[in-house]
This record gives sequence, structure tokens and C-alpha cells, in this order.
Amino acid sequence: MDQLTLYNKILQLKAPWEVSDVRLEESSGQITVVVSCNASSMPCPKCGTDSKRYDSRIRQWRHLDTCQFQTIIEADVPRVTCKEHGCVTIPVPWAEDSSRYTLLFENQVLKWAAETSILALTRQLKLSWNAVTALLNEALIAD
Repeated sequence: MDQLTLYNKILQLKAPWEVSDVRLEESSGQITVVVSCNASSMPCPKCGTDSKRYDSRIRQWRHLDTCQFQTIIEADVPRVTCKEHGCVTIPVPWAEDSSRYTLLFENQVLKWAAETSILALTRQLKLSWNAVTALLNEALIAD
């Protein structure tokens, strides 16, 4: 199995989303998984009306580590022009709208938080104290 297929399966991507590149940066200890959306039109996320692709913006999310490498998901997230709602960003299947982390990463942080201290989490995940407490507070608000 090649690396693109492997990450497609790991991220459980379905068309029009697909992994288009995987970059290993040994010096920084990071893997960047590049995800593309190959669609010229998509449903408006607010009303479901088929809408023409307007443009896109590159975004990044922290994902679960791959072996010892910090893993980043990078995608050129499309926006569509809806006749009713105007220019609207398409949601990605691996993260919440305004999050900087994938859903799987957020869930792992919450599981580990039940077992260890915030300080241990910051060290293990190489996140700031503020980032960890923000994730925990978001989870409390969502409940």
C-alpha cells in the first residue's frame, strides 16, 4: 500500500477529498499530509444547494502523531458561492469549523487529560498550556 492510500484510509476520506501528497521533514520531525478537494461545485453547507466553487484557502490542522513525527494535515479548503448565502467555506470532514486540530487529535487529548496532568500533556504533545486548556474548555462547553 502506498503512502497516499494509507493516509486516505487513516483519515477516512471520501470523494471529493483525497490525499495528494505526503511530505516528511526529518529535520523538524514533522509529516505534512496534503489533502485536496477536486470538485468544481459543491453543496452549500447552509442550504445544500449545488454551488460553484469560488476560491480556496490553505489551512492546517494538528493530527495524531505518525510514529515519532508530529503530523499536520494541510488542505486548500474551498469556498463556494451560494445564491442565497453568498461566499461560504466548505467544512472539512476531519475537523470542526474553527479548530486548529483534527477531531481525532482533540479526542485523544481529552482521553489523556482524564489520566494525566495538563503539564504532562503540554510536554508530551508539545502544546502550550493555553492550547491544552482551550481544548478542555471547548469539550466542557460542548457537553
